[in-house]
Amino acid sequence: MKTSSLEDTIAAISTPLGEGGIGIVRVSGKQAIEITDRIFRSHSGKRLENVKNFTVHYGWIVEAPSSKLQAPCPNEVIDEVLITIMRAPRSYTTEDMIEISCHGGILPMRRILDLLVQQRARLAEPGEFTKRAFLNGRIDLVQAEAVLDIIRSQTDLSLRVAMNQLEGHLSKKVRQIREELLDIYAYVEASVDFPDEDLEILSSIDMLNRVKKTKEAIHRLSATAERGQILRDGIVGVICGKPNVGKSSLLNALLGRERAIVTPIPGTTRDIIEEVMNLDGIPMRLVDTAGIRESEETIEKEGIRRSRIYFERADLLLTVVDSSDPLTQEDEKIIKEVAGRRAIVVINKNDLPQKVERGEIKKLTGDLPMVSISASQGNGLDELVEVISRLVWKGEVIASTEELITNVRHREALIRAEKALGHLIETMEKKLSAEFISVDIRDALDAIGEVVGETTTDDLLGRIFSKFCIGK
Repeated sequence: MKTSSLEDTIAAISTPLGEGGIGIVRVSGKQAIEITDRIFRSHSGKRLENVKNFTVHYGWIVEAPSSKLQAPCPNEVIDEVLITIMRAPRSYTTEDMIEISCHGGILPMRRILDLLVQQRARLAEPGEFTKRAFLNGRIDLVQAEAVLDIIRSQTDLSLRVAMNQLEGHLSKKVRQIREELLDIYAYVEASVDFPDEDLEILSSIDMLNRVKKTKEAIHRLSATAERGQILRDGIVGVICGKPNVGKSSLLNALLGRERAIVTPIPGTTRDIIEEVMNLDGIPMRLVDTAGIRESEETIEKEGIRRSRIYFERADLLLTVVDSSDPLTQEDEKIIKEVAGRRAIVVINKNDLPQKVERGEIKKLTGDLPMVSISASQGNGLDELVEVISRLVWKGEVIASTEELITNVRHREALIRAEKALGHLIETMEKKLSAEFISVDIRDALDAIGEVVGETTTDDLLGRIFSKFCIGK
């Protein structure tokens, strides 16, 4: 993101382009009220500069700026709107802000935005409203990134975790760690700056224990990253197996609707079918693949090739076996391939006469979990969901109020901080001088500061806010 001035007044469309009941155009900056006043005629005849804060005003956006306060002529009107006014510092950006609620079509929103730009507002960059909220001190960097996580949440649990971060719970935890490091750092600096004052050296057992406890706190926090990543980004669950074992039926059963075509003809699924589902709070991208077998048919062969690609990339493999038919070499080959992976063997069609013993499969799978179901009848689906959930979470319970690391950037910064403190402990145990100790603590402080934005660079902010939509 290029560097832009906080002195600019910015404007952007904040709702998705397309047809809708309402569209919102946002304006923020020192001239937000003045600029909007030039193109707005209030039904009450009042100017926005004279109205109370946090009030909503009915009127019209007009084509030509005018000092007239009376209702405009019809040929001047762009749209009938509601204006919400939020004065600094009590707004999202802490600047003067206007939200123009107009009819939700592409043309009215575009026309209103064009008029604002003509009046010297600048088009906002991606995420610039939230970036200003951060730069103006209303939120920290964790909270800013949580805004994007809320927008992208796919399950209730991922939404609650994102809201937890927006409310500052994770930030509070990180700041507590940083405050502890600052206390230790201040002590060390005093030892360096006032060597003749007979201050107690930092390598005392008390200070060493404080550093170890801080390192442990960082480790516990960074250890939540895998669970956090699952909640934020979800997992890819690939349904695999030979043709006609019920893979598409399983997809439909888990989704609770007919998404894939199901026929008794082997090879019906030729292409990859993907759907996102909420599985016990886990956003799972469920993938139905073509049956894996040897084939010379061109289209089916391409489908099998794509299946293989997803097979290798899967976070979780649901390997389906038809228990109403004896095991074949194709079954055995696929089962052996999933051994050692995060996988579940799904024994399908348990509503039909059984021709496969669980013991036969267990000889091939070893310790892989097995679940017997009937995708067509719904038998065993609850158990399957429970096993998937247990396998993904590894038996751990996720509390919605728990501070989780959901962002790769946060995890990398915490790992650097933990590594710096590990080096610090070695330095202290070797009883090196306070100057060496000071360098290690500074490294840890810089890394921890990156999480909440106490230490940032323009490149870092550019990478973060470029992921946002224009109007947020």
